[in-house]
Amino acid sequence: MADILVLGAGMAGLGAALQLQRRGRDVALVDRRPPGRETSYGNAGIIQAEAMEPYAMPRGMAALLRIARGRDNSVHFHAGALPGHFGPLMRYWWHSGPSRHARATQAYSGLIARATQEHESLIEEAGAAALVRREGFRELYRDESAFTAAAGLAEGLAARFGLKVSVLDAETLRAAEPALRNGGVGAVHWRDPWTVSDPGGLVTAYAELFAARGGQFSEGDAATLAPRPGGGWRVETIDGPLEAEAAVVALGPWSPALLGPMGYKVPMLRKRGYHMHYRAPIRLNLPLLDAANGYVMAPMAKGLRITTGAELAGAEASSSPVQLRRAERLAGELLTLGAPVENAAWMGTRPCMPDMLPVVGPAPRHRNLWFHFGHGHQGFTLGPTTGRLLAEMVAGETPFTDPGPFSPSRLD
Repeated sequence: MADILVLGAGMAGLGAALQLQRRGRDVALVDRRPPGRETSYGNAGIIQAEAMEPYAMPRGMAALLRIARGRDNSVHFHAGALPGHFGPLMRYWWHSGPSRHARATQAYSGLIARATQEHESLIEEAGAAALVRREGFRELYRDESAFTAAAGLAEGLAARFGLKVSVLDAETLRAAEPALRNGGVGAVHWRDPWTVSDPGGLVTAYAELFAARGGQFSEGDAATLAPRPGGGWRVETIDGPLEAEAAVVALGPWSPALLGPMGYKVPMLRKRGYHMHYRAPIRLNLPLLDAANGYVMAPMAKGLRITTGAELAGAEASSSPVQLRRAERLAGELLTLGAPVENAAWMGTRPCMPDMLPVVGPAPRHRNLWFHFGHGHQGFTLGPTTGRLLAEMVAGETPFTDPGPFSPSRLD
């Protein structure tokens, strides 16, 4: 019998499993699919060391009207699905108020500040350095006033948190990225983040490290998690039942469905996103965010990947890559995309909490049950860092940061 079950084999689950192993725990990892095949696979591949402030919901009327009228490609919604999202959206709007957002930033920045450090040791141990570049990414601007404002905000954030940032004019950007026919009016180059040419490949490398350390992976149904009569937890897998003294729920957007029958109401906002790869004849050197249009172009092993912003849809709604089609057209104004690599777009779901903070810590009403989910757009970045915070609490160590803001008790 393992010491602890970790349900979910994305970056959050593996981050927790690897950190628990470092503290001498015998860990069994359970997922319905092999590691790194869900949201951890489909992102822009950026370990975002610059993202000190969680992304707040726009509160100005002009911005909200632009979203409502479908003129902001960073957000797309299905009108019929909005009632199901209403509660979490209203909470998100409330938490995005200036004073509450400032408190969230204080907690959140302490996690982001450790992100590359926690990944670094795992990348080295997993032999995955070839997948990673440490030169940052760029944000392109098409409007002079927006560029001036963004440059000022970037330089202010850099001074506040000790970040490295460069402001590039259009000519300098095009010299750095020969693939661009159009450099807009300029770009902000965040130099601290790391970028990954195959996000799913990095998760797979971490999974192989987990196995090399003696960890067990089993395909199973997390919905079968149940307390054992004598204490501990049990889950069904294709190889039979697995039992352990403790369990960690790291199921990302599927966490609320598991925890609802246990009495936990998790007000998660589930945001869908899409990506496709293209055979660009001249590839970008670094990922490029088209700031006005809510998509990222990232050079990947499979081609140039376009990733989209947030889509609010029903839980069972079919794929509707409206944002991706718009992004293709807009990206085509900047460079030659080439033919798509895949026949259809990939779609995944981001687990976003209304207060913009992940949920990390002990379950309020169940002994030896731990929560580790709700990382929003930053699960790929933060999985090993919040995994460390969780493992320190499980092991009875002094946490590296105050765990209070991330506590599951705030869900009650």
